[in-house]
Parts: sequence; structure tokens; C-alpha cells
Amino acid sequence: MFAIPGKQAVTLTPAAVKQITKLMARDGSKGLRLGVRKGGCAGMEYTLDYVSEITPHDEVVEQDGARVMIAPMAQMFLFGTEIDYEVSLLESGFRFRNPNVTEACGCGESIKFDESLAAQG
Repeated sequence: MFAIPGKQAVTLTPAAVKQITKLMARDGSKGLRLGVRKGGCAGMEYTLDYVSEITPHDEVVEQDGARVMIAPMAQMFLFGTEIDYEVSLLESGFRFRNPNVTEACGCGESIKFDESLAAQG
């Protein structure tokens, strides 16, 4: 939908690929669907859900056996995002390095996007 020929909508680090393929194998899913929804103190939150069926409007990103589908309404907000998986002493989880984010809340759970993106949708 918002693709640039020859460039994937999002990229995955090796750590993210490893975790996504592990989750796909454990759950028997076709991948993870990445989206955004209203919520949190900054206004928007990322969502990740297991996918049993790929819809025709999903943007599908495949890398080294890992598969991420981007929900149609989220594609414009996520283009150019790098997905990583980090493990620390206190927590582990997916991290999103998104060039479209203009603000993030202190807890790191919600984000605000460039408002010109919403006008495009």
C-alpha cells in the first residue's frame, strides 16, 4: 500500500527474526500482525498479534523465516520501522525504532506520530 519498490515496509534485526520464528513455531501461526491503536499517555500504542490467516490487504514482510504482517490502517505509520528484540535483567520484549514517531511517553509504552501522516490516511 505505502511500499517503495525494492524496500520492505519494516526491517527485522537478527534477534527479532529469532524470536518471531520461535513464536511462530510454538504457536503454529503464520506470523505476527503488527498494528497501532489509540491508547496510552502519548496517544498511540503498537499491537502484535498471532496470525492464523493472512488477509489480502496485509503488507507481508518475510525475513529469514520470520513473517510479519502489517495491518492496512497501520502501514503509513510503520513504514521505515526497525523491529528488534531485546533482553535485559529486568525485562525482554520487542522494540520499535520508528522514524515516524515524534514523541514517546516516559514509560515507553505509547507513542505519537507525525500528524501529517494521519492526514494522509
